[in-house]
Amino acid sequence: MDLLPEELKKTLPPLYSQESASSPIIHAKFFTPDAGWTWLITEGSEEEDGDWLLFGYVIGLEEEWGYFLLSEIASIRGPLRLPVERDLWFQPWPIDEVLRRERPTAAVGREGAQDER
Repeated sequence: MDLLPEELKKTLPPLYSQESASSPIIHAKFFTPDAGWTWLITEGSEEEDGDWLLFGYVIGLEEEWGYFLLSEIASIRGPLRLPVERDLWFQPWPIDEVLRRERPTAAVGREGAQDER
C-alpha cells in the first residue's frame, strides 16, 4: 500500500505550519491492523533523500505527539507480520474530533453518559 500517495503529498501541510493551531487538522491516518497502533498525521515535509519526515499524534503503548519518517512507518510489522496501512476512507478533521471518534470512551461526560456522535 502506498502510505503517502501523490495527492496526499500535495495537500499535506508542511512541517510547523499548524504549530500555533489549538486543534490541528489530521490529514491522514495510518494504523497497524494487528497491533493496535495508530498514527494521526498533521504535517510532513520531504527530506533531501526523498524520505518524508512526518509529524502527528501516535496512539500506541502511550499517546504522544512526535516526528517519524515515512520509511520507518512503512517498515513496521505487527505480530502477524502485517504492514502498516492507511485508512483509505479518512477525511481531514480537527484532532479533537478525530480523538473523540478514535477513543469514544474518552468522551464521557460528567454524568457518565457518552457524548452523542
